[in-house]
Amino acid sequence: MSAPTEPSTDLAALLRRKRIIVCCGAGGVGKTTSAAALALAAARMGRKVLVLTIDPSRRLAETLGVSQNPLTPVPLPEDRARAAGIEKPGALDAWLLAPKLVADDAVRRIVQSPEEAERLISNRIYQQVSAMVAGMHEYTAMEALHRLMEGGSYDLVVLDTPPSRNALDFLEAPGRLARVLDAKVFRVFLPRSGGLFARAASRMVERALSAVFGVEFASELTAFLGAFSQLFGMLNIDVSRMRTILGGEDAAFLLVCSPAPAAVEEAFFFRDKTRELGLPLRGFILNRAHLAGERVFPSEELLPDPQHPEARTGLA
Repeated sequence: MSAPTEPSTDLAALLRRKRIIVCCGAGGVGKTTSAAALALAAARMGRKVLVLTIDPSRRLAETLGVSQNPLTPVPLPEDRARAAGIEKPGALDAWLLAPKLVADDAVRRIVQSPEEAERLISNRIYQQVSAMVAGMHEYTAMEALHRLMEGGSYDLVVLDTPPSRNALDFLEAPGRLARVLDAKVFRVFLPRSGGLFARAASRMVERALSAVFGVEFASELTAFLGAFSQLFGMLNIDVSRMRTILGGEDAAFLLVCSPAPAAVEEAFFFRDKTRELGLPLRGFILNRAHLAGERVFPSEELLPDPQHPEARTGLA
């Protein structure tokens, strides 16, 4: 799939038209600050905006002064919104994604029986998997993003990702997890079903697990895999739809970088990867740099007296 093209890469136009803007970049280039600034600019244009982070760090909460790891997005405090020049109908919310909370919420929404949902959430294996399995963080991020887009509460979602090579996991890790859960070897661990051979294999595996880990663990594992495999099938539909949206006209990827050699190298890596994946990369944000012709230092007449103690300290 080739990336869609558009005639303008004007940043203001992207903020006015797009429904999703994904900010990617190497660590230490100001990506989180840039994502917050973009969201703020769109809110000042009168749009209802959410800035969402899947970055494991907590800089976004510190930047905007919102709670960490809530179950739902948190509005920017009114005093900060007024000071930032946001006026209705514009609004800015922030959400620091907590994978475990998102996974639990998805279980409660999808599993029909409340008792079964709580049984799965309290399962020890589920608790470990939902926090530790490679790809689960990104998988729950895609699920949360899909839910936000389907809900229609926001005109624009600005997504702040981990450092660029990890940001690609946001797009690829759910697929890797899907292949694992769909593998034939995985199905052997599911509750006994299917033909005679499948049931015999399941019983053999269950006996082996019981002998090594104990009957209680084997029972919990079987119950978890049976419930989780069904849940995963429904979630996979949402993730597939979200992947389509991220490659379409409503989305734009922006790469934040700095003049540092390592950041430039990451920028080229990500540019090539977005082309490979057919994603709409709309431009670069060069942070920590000055425009051509812009004075890096103030003119001489604006400098303090060089004999002043504070001036000497600043120049030291």
